[in-house]
Amino acid sequence: MKRFILYSRGRLSAFGYAFRGAYDLLRNHAPSKIHILAFIGMITVSWWLEFPLWKWVAVLLCSGMVLAAEALNTAVEYVVDLVSPDYHVLAGKAKDVAAGAVLFTAVFSGLIAILLIADALWWHHPELLY
Repeated sequence: MKRFILYSRGRLSAFGYAFRGAYDLLRNHAPSKIHILAFIGMITVSWWLEFPLWKWVAVLLCSGMVLAAEALNTAVEYVVDLVSPDYHVLAGKAKDVAAGAVLFTAVFSGLIAILLIADALWWHHPELLY
């Protein structure tokens, strides 16, 4: 029983680290604030267009992936800055590739959002187009 309690405490402290990292990301990094604003906008549009469940899942999945990519990009930047405080071409490449991952997820999530909204407007709410 004691082993289980110690294990549980360790897992709970891991959640604390995760929340602290999420707070740092959202508080100190402007791109994550832009992603949150886009997420709020998409949630508003999804509610207004009365998206079915499968579209809500797509919106949440895409939004979560963009925020996760942004978090990983930030982590890469922190580590690269720690191990390579002076400029190094490989350090720059690592940062650029991590930023590219965010770009990919954001662009493809945006394309998915356009498709979901277009589908809702063309097929389910054509009266909004006129």
